[in-house]
Amino acid sequence: MTVDQPMFSVLGPLEVRLPGTAPRLGGRKPRMLLATLLLHAGHTVGGDELAEVLWPDHRPRSTAANLRTYASALRAELGQAPARIRALGAGYAIEVPPHELDLLLFEERVAAARECRARGRPGEAAGLLARALALWQGVPLSDLPGSPLWDRRLERLAQARLRAAEDLVELLMAAGEYGEAVGELRALLADHPFREDLWRRLMLALHWSGRQGEALQAFATVREHLVTELGIEPGPELRRAHEAVLAGEPPPRPSAPPGLHTEPVRATASGPPGGASAPHGALVFGTALVVPRQLPPDLVDFTGRAVEVAALTRALAPGGVAVVTGPPGVGKTALAVRCAHAAREAYPHGQLFLSLGGTAWSPAEPGELLAEALRALGAAEPLPPTAHERAALYRTLLAERPMLVVLDDAAGAAQVGPLLPGGGSAVVVTGRRRITELPGAARIDLDVLPQAEALGLLTAIVGGERLEREPEEATAIVRACGRLPLAIRVAGARLAARPGWSPAVLRRRLDDETARLAELRAGDLEVRESFDRSYRLLPDDAARTFRALGLLGTRPLPGWVVDAVLDRHRSDDVTDVLVDANLLRPVGTDLLGQPRYRLPDLLRVDARDKAGGVDMPALARVVAGWTAAAEHATARLPTTVFRLTSPAARRWRLPEDALRLPADPVTWFGAEHETLVEAVRLAAEAGLAGAAWGLAAALVPYFDLRCHLGPWEETHRVALEAARTAGDRAGEAAMLRGLGQVALYRDRYVQAAGMFRRSRAIFRSLGDVRGEAVSVCGLGAAGQFRGDQAAAFRHFRRAFGMFVSLDDRSGEAYARQALGRTCLSAGDLNGAADWLGGALRLARELGDAHREGCVSLQIGRLHDLAGETGRAMRAQGRALTIFEGFGDRHCAAYAMQGLGGLQAARGDWRHGSARLESSLAIFRQLGDRSGEAATRRLLGELHRSSGRRALARGYLHAVTSRQVVEDPVPHTVISHD
Repeated sequence: MTVDQPMFSVLGPLEVRLPGTAPRLGGRKPRMLLATLLLHAGHTVGGDELAEVLWPDHRPRSTAANLRTYASALRAELGQAPARIRALGAGYAIEVPPHELDLLLFEERVAAARECRARGRPGEAAGLLARALALWQGVPLSDLPGSPLWDRRLERLAQARLRAAEDLVELLMAAGEYGEAVGELRALLADHPFREDLWRRLMLALHWSGRQGEALQAFATVREHLVTELGIEPGPELRRAHEAVLAGEPPPRPSAPPGLHTEPVRATASGPPGGASAPHGALVFGTALVVPRQLPPDLVDFTGRAVEVAALTRALAPGGVAVVTGPPGVGKTALAVRCAHAAREAYPHGQLFLSLGGTAWSPAEPGELLAEALRALGAAEPLPPTAHERAALYRTLLAERPMLVVLDDAAGAAQVGPLLPGGGSAVVVTGRRRITELPGAARIDLDVLPQAEALGLLTAIVGGERLEREPEEATAIVRACGRLPLAIRVAGARLAARPGWSPAVLRRRLDDETARLAELRAGDLEVRESFDRSYRLLPDDAARTFRALGLLGTRPLPGWVVDAVLDRHRSDDVTDVLVDANLLRPVGTDLLGQPRYRLPDLLRVDARDKAGGVDMPALARVVAGWTAAAEHATARLPTTVFRLTSPAARRWRLPEDALRLPADPVTWFGAEHETLVEAVRLAAEAGLAGAAWGLAAALVPYFDLRCHLGPWEETHRVALEAARTAGDRAGEAAMLRGLGQVALYRDRYVQAAGMFRRSRAIFRSLGDVRGEAVSVCGLGAAGQFRGDQAAAFRHFRRAFGMFVSLDDRSGEAYARQALGRTCLSAGDLNGAADWLGGALRLARELGDAHREGCVSLQIGRLHDLAGETGRAMRAQGRALTIFEGFGDRHCAAYAMQGLGGLQAARGDWRHGSARLESSLAIFRQLGDRSGEAATRRLLGELHRSSGRRALARGYLHAVTSRQVVEDPVPHTVISHD
């Protein structure tokens, strides 16, 4: 037989074979790093785990740097080998083709052998097992010191080797290859000298090959070992084999497979003793009645899921089929096992539990699974050769013997279909993929636990007294676990195993998202490994999308984001793959009727770790899509005169259905603005300066309209930093202009003026006349608020000239209005009338109703100062009607303020007071401190003039701590109206 030599070997000394060269792997620590990664090939090993392997006694301070150095050296030495070492989060992983690593090749061949055996090809199965076992060259990694962190993996490998060798022996003996079986058995007994079942097989193999004396000598040898070293005599099966050799007879058939409940009976050629029939539903297996009891143990700390438990238990009535699906680690198997135990008394003929391997590289074939089920049911060998025939026999055996069948970790409906027995049996299927094709099946879709149940699970594992001392820390741990049952179970296991830890210790370790999944590992439980089993089955486009979505923050995202990630429209097929795999969760629909999706919290962390770094092209397209959507919505807002755009910012063409905004674009902004703010931050952090400030600038009209000063400042500060880092002067100027406006609204007039001056200087150096004009308008507003009307007039007059030179008529209308307002504040009523009249005419020519409303506010003040109260009230009323029509509550509040003051001046105190109170409520809600102070002052003076001195003092006291300008000016009017 040809001996395979894969490129990487760990089933013996660590070896790396590269064509034409002998790689120098360095000292012990780089070799141990490579060995650890190869033992867990395809999975991420956390930095802490690697440090424990390389430095078990004392870690250096430079652990992370040393790991990077070793990994870099290994990458360089491996060169063009088809293996790649990747840094993922705080850990590392190696990706290697299965045929180039003996460990993976061994597992692959063993799986293929079992499939061949299930398909009735025993000779091919034996050959595959022999080739798999030939890959072993001794004790795994025998040339290295070893590590406790390897033990679990190495133990599983040793058990897999033993099972493979036993399967090979069974196939050889069934084929009459007794001589070869003897050799395999002697090798096994060298490692397992007290295994009586192996000695029994050796005796039979020697006997059947005509070597009766050697068979009897084998019995004498094992008996001496057992009596001398253990003080026991050989067991009944070994003694029966001895008697059969002495008598020259074939040995008795094996007893029931392990794990089956049996009741021995004496069978005769004509049937059971006394001619009685077997009990109804009992299955005869050789000389025993077989009732399979295969359910795994129930979890004693199972917590919550009352609704799901009730629904699944109801579904497990005779003939029922239920499908439990959900993301990895959500507790599907735990729920199925809990409910199966609750229902098992209704199925006295037995319970079957089959693991379908749906998340394995090669899920189990239906024929193989049917063979497993038939053996458990006591079906005589040889089994029918085809899956179709096995399914028929399976249904026949269960037709009169209804059982409860659990099909765990299903890959899909095609795998499950042949395993449905029909009749009175009940079936529960668990799987990560959504399985909707089974007719009449009850579907139960699991999500993460509610907060209270998640805390309950952690408490059940750790203990209530320990968590009650630090309830906030327990809540933080559950939150860091994303309320995922597997993660909570791991976190609880870690705390339970470390009684010296307070919950705060684990909480601090989980706070760091880059190391969180590395922390969520305890013994056989590992969150990342559970996620990996789903991720590795994804097609390339879906895997790329999953990684990119992990970089896009925590907010639910519309479906077109997947289009942008892949740079193609109609990528619903990729979205469906992720949804069906339960890696992406639908979370309702948006205002446009489009579905929204989000990655569950820990899956988002995993996706970001797998991305390794930012997928710049994908992120740039997503931000470009949001910029296009925001600009499309902004164009429908009532005012956009001061909007600054980034010519360098990319716009990604959105699908038509994503551009069908609701009738009120403000509603769309209200629903999306948190996602838009996060997109600005993501772009800025990734260094996409033009995209960051372009989107931030597109949001200004909405932020201004709704007085959202917090997110306005947040987006502009992060974008300003990104622009400065990138040397983007236009972006720096635009963001300074926006931040100056925020400072102006917060009454920080000196700070605002400084930002406007810097913005203006940059725009001037770039030759951007419009940008400079917009900044000069800011300087005018700052001057007016500080009471310097002459300076304000000069700035507005200069901006007016710039807008006229650019033929920017909207800008011109604004400047005319601002000049008229300045004249009013200076007492120049004639000048105010000229400028405001021109502004009103221009607004009407442009069809700009919002501008008309803003000008009407000032015309109302002009008439009031001229003593024309009736005309003043009509102008203010016209402004209020316009603003309410646009849904502009901020400007409407100023119109209410003006009307309320006029009504009170005419003696209509009740209606005037009501108007003022309404405007005050809006100012307080929007955070407009100047508007609030001015209205409080008007109300205080109103109540004082009417004799309500105590009430007046309450209003006036609130404004004594700040200086309010003589003629309050609407901030929104200053900004862009």
